Amino acid sequence: MRFTELADDILRRAEHLAETATERVSSNTIRLGVTGLSRAGKTVFITSLVSNLLNTGRMPQLISAAEGRILAAYLEPRPAVSVPRFRYEDHLATLTGDHPDWPEGTRRISELRLSLKVQPRGLLSGLSAPRTVHIDIIDYPGEWLLDLSLLSTSYAEWSSDVIAGLSRTQPGREFERILNGLLPDDPCPTEDRLSEIATAFQHHLQALQAAGIADCGPGRLLLPGDLEGSPMLSFAPLPEVANAPRSSLYREFERRYEGYKKKVVQPFFRNHFSRIDRQIVLIDVLGALGQGPAALDDLRQTMGKVLTAFRPGRAGRLARLIGISRVEKILFAVTKADHLHHSQHPALTSLGEALLEDARSRARFAGAGTASLSIAALRTTVEDTVNDASGQPVPVVKGRLTSGGKQVAFHAGDLPVNPQVLLSEASRRADSWVGYTFTNAQFAPAPLTRTANGGPPHIRLDKACEFLLGDRL
Repeated sequence: MRFTELADDILRRAEHLAETATERVSSNTIRLGVTGLSRAGKTVFITSLVSNLLNTGRMPQLISAAEGRILAAYLEPRPAVSVPRFRYEDHLATLTGDHPDWPEGTRRISELRLSLKVQPRGLLSGLSAPRTVHIDIIDYPGEWLLDLSLLSTSYAEWSSDVIAGLSRTQPGREFERILNGLLPDDPCPTEDRLSEIATAFQHHLQALQAAGIADCGPGRLLLPGDLEGSPMLSFAPLPEVANAPRSSLYREFERRYEGYKKKVVQPFFRNHFSRIDRQIVLIDVLGALGQGPAALDDLRQTMGKVLTAFRPGRAGRLARLIGISRVEKILFAVTKADHLHHSQHPALTSLGEALLEDARSRARFAGAGTASLSIAALRTTVEDTVNDASGQPVPVVKGRLTSGGKQVAFHAGDLPVNPQVLLSEASRRADSWVGYTFTNAQFAPAPLTRTANGGPPHIRLDKACEFLLGDRL
């Protein structure tokens, strides 16, 4: 690193530490990170969480709410002027309007500050004044976390890994044909041609994601956010060329790859991710089950990579004061529990725990508190029992489909009590499940009956909130 770059980096770090130290001294602030891969439900989770903390009537398992110690709750201006505000009001209106629909998903980082006035508990609580707790909620795509591994990976190494896996999927084979028509050591073509090659690679990543493959990055090439159209996102893998000329296609893509790491990946981890105290990772296990064994195993491996981005463990008081934050608690939340009858929720939670056992073990070893739950941030179904063709009762959920709006009774499939049955099949990456059938449904939000003091209906959102925030309330 050149001297000027080193000096600039030291200055940025000093400013970051001073800002964080001031924030921690002046207020009781919890920075809650919310992430998950696409379609895991991040936007809906945050919207429902905020609404239910502003109106706690549906939060009996949040102890401070059940005891009546949350005296007031209100939204404040954004915690960071340089970061877009999470559009809570717009998303809530979309979910709760006359024709409720799903809001637009997370495509870039955003923040929201919710402040709670809380009465302390204990023997002397009556003599203590209420205190204010600020909850800064940071919403960001989980795909961006997968970029952490790029920081220690050269362009040649990254390209080799990507190219080696192309032949395993149909989208990959299509991009492989494009690569076969390129000569990496040829002179760099026009910007239009560079963009054309990069766009083909982005389409390949999008096709992988649509096919249920979780590990498909770099993350900003899938979800560019405010970098849409930037040359830093216009690169693709190429076969390594020894001593490629400086003006070649290979060197140009290598330069852009290194610029992506320096100008995009490093600032994200330094300015945003490194300051998170508590973290919830939302996981769409049911979606992976419906895609098949290979998709479930891919999800398991990807979640392991996601956890490497965290610095789990309890930071000391002095470390927190100077801004060296570590993630103290991580909640792995299996979403869309409302797609299953409650009798299958324990099996869904067990599957989520088994799927993430390696990742959770690493977090526990570092001192972080971890937990797994099956949740639905917004309940879209009601439960019922119907008879099958042989007259046997089948527990189902009923809801309105997103496509066409038809009301249906739905049974996703029977989860085994022992999750290793499914994980064993997933590790062999078979084409389909043996002895099991799983299907997915896309339910639309149900018209909400709002209570005077309650947010949207949910499943175990209050329990998730108690784990993540309860000790600080």
